[in-house]
Amino acid sequence: MDPTPLPTNDDLTQDPRGELIAAARVQGSSVYGQDQQHIGVIEDVMIDKRSGHVAYAVLSFGGFLGLGSKHFPLPWRLLKYEPLLPGYVVELTRERLDRAPTRDASGTADWASVDQYWAA
Repeated sequence: MDPTPLPTNDDLTQDPRGELIAAARVQGSSVYGQDQQHIGVIEDVMIDKRSGHVAYAVLSFGGFLGLGSKHFPLPWRLLKYEPLLPGYVVELTRERLDRAPTRDASGTADWASVDQYWAA
């Protein structure tokens, strides 16, 4: 029997130049605005059960030590990976983000209003 352990998803996605990334590595990733200023971190990803595609990244920002933070579901298509930062860049204004629907403390969101807001 080969004593070499099988690689984990995390092992397979270590190279930032690669096309794949493990969900565990996405959580906690930094998000930056167009001006490359830090906005917040990805708290979670929301996956469409039927298609298997990532639909939203839940951005957490504000607050102190996790208290009072706001949680914004952002369409995954808005995030662009930037290995030089390293993290994701979103091309939206702070004002647009401030008006966006949030996910509440229980982890739920009105997904219809989230979809409608980001479709505009």
